[in-house]
Amino acid sequence: MAPLFVLLGAPGAGKGTQAKRLSGLLGLPHISSGDLFRDKLAAKTELGRAAEGYLARGELVPDDVTIGMVRDRISQPDCVRGGILDGFPRTMAQAAALDVLGKQLGVSVGRVIYIMVREAVLVDRLAGRWICKAGGHLYHGRFNPPKRAGFCDLDGSQLYQREDDKAETVARRIRVYLEQTTPLIEHYRAKGLLVEADGELSIEDLSAGLGTLLSREAIR
Repeated sequence: MAPLFVLLGAPGAGKGTQAKRLSGLLGLPHISSGDLFRDKLAAKTELGRAAEGYLARGELVPDDVTIGMVRDRISQPDCVRGGILDGFPRTMAQAAALDVLGKQLGVSVGRVIYIMVREAVLVDRLAGRWICKAGGHLYHGRFNPPKRAGFCDLDGSQLYQREDDKAETVARRIRVYLEQTTPLIEHYRAKGLLVEADGELSIEDLSAGLGTLLSREAIR
């Protein structure tokens, strides 16, 4: 079966950044549940409207909605060789559903990477994140500030902060993650699939280590 590599980690751990890098390295699609939901929100679909309130409050979208969305995505032709899952599964119910989907679609969970970052570091990373309205370019008030406060260096558009990146929502997102996803981490550890990775390493060093590991897995 084709491998589905799962990236686990609290909001701000760097799952998205690493998933994009690994996607390019391995030639596998990056499947981000957060991106899929935001696409639905922008398109004002029924699914987007159903998810909107949960996302704004930093809560998990109900499992049945999330599972249906992921089923549609991994059914696409570009997933025939597998994919990199970013943000899914996040609960035991989602993990069980993924096993069922895998049997139906000819894929199976390969390595599960748990990117570990201290809570204080997560809050610091997320609460300072800003995005430009035109191109989605990312900035951070401390780590990567724009040259002119409030405006993108690349296209001059205004910067905004997502509702789920505000400090009070960030803290709630982390609590929700720890409460609902810790059992999932232990589940994959017991199955011998879990690999713990230091999410406080530099982006490049973390990518290099994960790339070496998953490259071997992808060609088995």
